[in-house]
Amino acid sequence: MLADALEHLVRGIVDHPDDVQVAAKPLRRGELLEVRVHPEDLGRVIGRGGRTARALRTVVGALAIDGPVRIDVVDVDRR
Repeated sequence: MLADALEHLVRGIVDHPDDVQVAAKPLRRGELLEVRVHPEDLGRVIGRGGRTARALRTVVGALAIDGPVRIDVVDVDRR
């Protein structure tokens, strides 16, 4: 559910929505959501001074009921 919500939010702010992928991985303390975007959209998702990424983390953190959630944003070229 969190991965779907995050993917929906990110697709709304990027220029290449088809390249957005969100993968959920369990961690010992919560969950990791890894967001992959087109390299041209990386700055758009992070935002000036990290404001957009911080806002995405805040929204997804508010939706999380199972525990803490960590969000990493990477471009599609990085594996």
